[in-house]
Amino acid sequence: MPAASMPEIVVRRLAAEEAAARVADLAEILLDCVAGGASVSFMADTTRAQATAFWAGVAECVAAGTTILLGAQAEDGSLVGTVQVCAAGKPNQPHRADLAKMLVHGAARGRGVGAALLAAAEREALTAGWWLLVLDTTPDSAADRLYARQGWIPVGVIPDFAFWPEGGLGATRFYYKDLRGG
Repeated sequence: MPAASMPEIVVRRLAAEEAAARVADLAEILLDCVAGGASVSFMADTTRAQATAFWAGVAECVAAGTTILLGAQAEDGSLVGTVQVCAAGKPNQPHRADLAKMLVHGAARGRGVGAALLAAAEREALTAGWWLLVLDTTPDSAADRLYARQGWIPVGVIPDFAFWPEGGLGATRFYYKDLRGG
């Protein structure tokens, strides 16, 4: 599809009330990613009820102020991607947060949604005072390449870190990024 005919995607912060109201939409993105083989803490037999319960818990964290939830929204109002920035929550780490569950629905991939979510997450984290971000991802994946392109620093790979949705162990690569610049 030529770039001129692609619908516009807007990334914005979801307040707790909207996050709670949209758990079904968020669950659909998660289930699509897991069905596509993404290693994002869930197995292939994850039910819609389990995915919905997960997102209800995220909405509670948003309400508590420990998580920033971003959504990538298509022109029709549907959510096509999401990412979380989660405070480290430790007294000696008020400056640090984890980037978690960056998910893009399969139908929206290849349109810059992941890059837009990542950039927005970095801006929101810095605004919140969290200038050191950490994440993990599957080595040699599209996400892995995206983080490297966007200046994230790889720390190392841990083999057999987690199970793939269909079974079998896979590795993870850890990254960090200091948002202070310079």
